[in-house]
Amino acid sequence: MLESNIIVINTAPIISIIAAIGDLRILQSLYTQVLVPFEVCQEILAGGASGFAVSEFEDADWLQKSQIPLNNISPFLLNSLDLGEASVIQLALNENIQTVCIDEATGRRVARLSGLSVTGVSVFCCVDTEKDTLLILNKQLAE
Repeated sequence: MLESNIIVINTAPIISIIAAIGDLRILQSLYTQVLVPFEVCQEILAGGASGFAVSEFEDADWLQKSQIPLNNISPFLLNSLDLGEASVIQLALNENIQTVCIDEATGRRVARLSGLSVTGVSVFCCVDTEKDTLLILNKQLAE
């Protein structure tokens, strides 16, 4: 039986959520467990030139961050996707987790072809000039 209140999440959605609202607590209110594959952890902790999102990711100690790389990622996934997306899909399949959070179109397509439900995060920002505030709208995508 596939688990529906558990999610495996990729790098881009994590960074998008942090960019939009400053932390990852919204995931804690939506899912009972949020799994992050080792490969995704490494991408985030690399932090790019600015180290953006690293401290927020590290502070989210409730995330289930894999400490060991996956050693059984399907050659098809590795040849079709980047390592983060491939590890998200493979971990979900290994653990019988129904839902993955991937924003990239090819990754979403491959996940659906693998029998998984897919969600993603699109963040839209706009400025309310009358109130002089920044409005952040978070739209859940379910293709």
